[in-house]
Amino acid sequence: MTKSKIWLIWLAVMWENLARNIANNWYTISVYNRTSEKTKEFIEKNYSWNIEWTYSINDFVQSLESPRKIIIMVKAWNPVDQVIDELKPLLDKWDIIIDTWNSFYKDSQRRYSELKNEWFNFIGCWVSGWEEWALKWPSIMPWTDSETYEKIREILESIAAKDFKSWKCVSYIWNNWAWHYVKMVHNWIEYAIMQMMAEWYDILRKAYNLKANEIWDIYNNFNNWNLNSYLFEISSKILYKKDEFNSNDYLIDHIVDSAWAKWTWLWTSIEGLEKWLPIWTIIEATQSRNLSWKKELRKKLSKIYDLKIDSKNIKLEETISNLEKTLFAWMIISYAQWLALINETSKQENWSIDMAEITRIWQWGCIIRAKILEFLTDTYSKNNEVENILELEDVKNEILSSLTSYKEIIKLSVDYNIPTSSLSSWLNYFYWITSSKNSANFIQWLRDFFWAHTYQRDDMDWVFHTKWE
Repeated sequence: MTKSKIWLIWLAVMWENLARNIANNWYTISVYNRTSEKTKEFIEKNYSWNIEWTYSINDFVQSLESPRKIIIMVKAWNPVDQVIDELKPLLDKWDIIIDTWNSFYKDSQRRYSELKNEWFNFIGCWVSGWEEWALKWPSIMPWTDSETYEKIREILESIAAKDFKSWKCVSYIWNNWAWHYVKMVHNWIEYAIMQMMAEWYDILRKAYNLKANEIWDIYNNFNNWNLNSYLFEISSKILYKKDEFNSNDYLIDHIVDSAWAKWTWLWTSIEGLEKWLPIWTIIEATQSRNLSWKKELRKKLSKIYDLKIDSKNIKLEETISNLEKTLFAWMIISYAQWLALINETSKQENWSIDMAEITRIWQWGCIIRAKILEFLTDTYSKNNEVENILELEDVKNEILSSLTSYKEIIKLSVDYNIPTSSLSSWLNYFYWITSSKNSANFIQWLRDFFWAHTYQRDDMDWVFHTKWE
C-alpha cells in the first residue's frame, strides 16, 4: 500500500470536505474517526484511489509516510490534548501534529513548547470557511517554525483559496502564534457583523412591517454594491426560505430569537479588556447574544412594560438610502476597532504582524469574505504602521459623508423601540475617539476625592492630589 502524505482525524462535514480537497489535489490522504460508522459513511460517499482509511489508530499511524503529518480536528481545550496524548506513543521523532480547530492561542503556545521538548513538531493552522469552501477554497493561516512549515507548505498552498488579485489565501508566520490570535479575532468579527446585519433586519421588519422576502430584496441590492460579501450573499437563502410546515410563511419568522456563541467570543472580549482597548462592537455583540438567551424573561418584561411606539412615519425609500450610506462606514469603524486590537497586541508581543497581509488572507475562503477587505488591504499596504485607520484621509471622507444618515438610522430605532446596540456603539466609539476633550476628567476628580488616586493637569507636567476639606 502506498504511504499517505497526510492524515486527518475526525470526520465532521467540513473536515470531510477538507480531506476531499486534499485528495482532489492528487495527494494521498488517510482518514480516521473514533466511530467506525463515521469512517464507513465517509468512504461509501467519497471513495477515491487516493483516500486511505482504517478503523484503528495504530494502523492509521502506520499508513503515513515519514515524517508523519497528522491533522487533528477536534474541539478546543481538553479534547485536543487528549488526542495528542493518544498519538505520542505511536509517533517517531519530529512527526508533525497539526491542530486546525479554534484553539486558544496560549494553548497553542503551550502545546508547541511541550511537543518540542518531547521531540515532536506542532503546527497551529487556521482553516476557515464553511463546508463548500473546505472542499474548494479555504483561507489558511499556519504558524510554526519555518523548517516544519516547509514540510507541509506545498499541500496547504494547493488547497487554498485565491484573493481578489488571484494570490493564494495562505500565509505563514513564525511569530509566537500570532496567526492563532488573528483567527480568534476573525471569529468575533464574524459574530459582530452578523449582529449588525440582524439589527438592520429588525429595523426593516418592525418599522415598516416588511416580509422576509422584501428584506431579502434590499439586502440583495446591498450585496451588489461595494459591500459585496459572503454574509450578504447567504442572506438571500436565509430570508427567502419558505417554511416546510407552512408554505405561506418564511422559515426565519419561526426561528427562536436566541443565538448561541462559541468560546472565541469570550476570548476576544477578554483580550480587548486586558489590552485596555475599546472594542465596542465586539462587546456589544457579546452582550446582545447574552440577552438573547433570556427569552422567557424578555417575554415577561415585554408584557409588563408594553412600550408604545413613537412613530415618525419616515418613508421606506429614505431609510434604505440612509442604510446604503451607512453600511460601508459601519464596516470601516468596526474594522478600525478590530484591527487596532490585533495591531496593539502585535506591538506588545513583538509579533510584527503585517496588517495588509491579514486583510488580504480574509478576502476569500472565510466567513467574513467581503469586498471591503480589498479596500483595507490597499489602505494598509500604503500605511502599514498607522495606529488606527481612522487617521487616513480616504477613510475620513467615507465616515463624514455618512454621519447624517447614520444619526437618522439611530433616531428611527429609538422611535420604534428597536435595540441597536451594535449600530449605536459605532456612533459612540466614533464620538469618543474623535473627541480631544471628554468627560473622564470628571471621573478622575471623583477618584481623587474619595481615595486620593491623584490626577494630571493639562497645563503642568506633574501628578497632583488635592486634599478636600
